Amino acid sequence: MAFIDVITKGPVTWVTLNRADKMNAITPQMHADLQDAFDGFAADHTQQICVVTGAGNKAFCAGSDLKAGIHRDYPKNGYAGLIERFDLAKPVIAAVNGLALGGGFEIVLACDIVIASETASFGLPEPLVGAVALGGGIHRLPRQIGLKKAMGLLLTSRRIDAQEADHLGLVNDVVPANALIETTERWCDQILKGAPLSVRATKEAALRGLDEPSLADALKNQNDYPAYAQWRTSEDLQEGRAAFSEKRAPKWKGR
Repeated sequence: MAFIDVITKGPVTWVTLNRADKMNAITPQMHADLQDAFDGFAADHTQQICVVTGAGNKAFCAGSDLKAGIHRDYPKNGYAGLIERFDLAKPVIAAVNGLALGGGFEIVLACDIVIASETASFGLPEPLVGAVALGGGIHRLPRQIGLKKAMGLLLTSRRIDAQEADHLGLVNDVVPANALIETTERWCDQILKGAPLSVRATKEAALRGLDEPSLADALKNQNDYPAYAQWRTSEDLQEGRAAFSEKRAPKWKGR
């Protein structure tokens, strides 16, 4: 993986786009490498959270490397091996350290939590180069901030800073650049206090429930969601009850 770094810090997998001199723009090979990285994270029982970030301090990801040619043959799970990964119940966090444009912004939109540096900026400028944001941006943005606000950004190709992204509800936290990693690690620590299967069931139920026709359908069908069903018979559910009763810290096993 020449331009992708994958490291683990305890139960957290860090995936870093590593082409800082090219604003971490994604090449065809990087798409395949990212697919492999997220496949590995999804399959690894010991890994509970994935953090995606970019190398350097200028860009998270400037999208596709247009000099490498227009690339339409994305891997199995879509752009960057992530944007169509609808069966991943583990949390994914974006730590945005600079420009997140085009496909880079689409990666951010596909993440569950977004921590942004004060220097971060976001946009879908595809129309300016005769392209369309087909990596999920034109669909996720209206769902996340509402139709009118989204259309304003989509049709003008306007770039917004971290503060406006925060105001629109696109990010969870805006911090100084030198505090980005520390803040992201703190968010990870907070998530890891919960039982892994409870966290996964929560994410899955929230996202799948939004696709149900009604709240009543979401409540009725949640028992059939895979992560929810796994949680209901888990050892960690019993451990949580026992730890609460015995007034001690729980010891999660992730099963």
